[in-house]
Amino acid sequence: MIGIGLLVIRVVIGLSFVGHGAQKLFGWFGGHGLKGTGGWFDSIGMKPGVTMALFAGLSELIGGALFALGLLTPFAGILIALTMLVAIVKVHGANGYWA
Repeated sequence: MIGIGLLVIRVVIGLSFVGHGAQKLFGWFGGHGLKGTGGWFDSIGMKPGVTMALFAGLSELIGGALFALGLLTPFAGILIALTMLVAIVKVHGANGYWA
């Protein structure tokens, strides 16, 4: 039963990150794509914005997919954690959790 619970958690979290990465990269699920996200990254001081958006989107997409599939989970976790650490420092640190 524990194995099923961990599978559900891994799939839900992994696919959430895949979707979040797809927003940044492709504009799917209401996202702004690379140019829009890159412009926002520029506005918060993450330059060059499009390059940083590409790195963030790829980290979320690849990390989420690997995590959901249970492949290279330590690497997937590092990709996800590093992306979220930057989000905490650059966005949520100053604006709070719900920013």
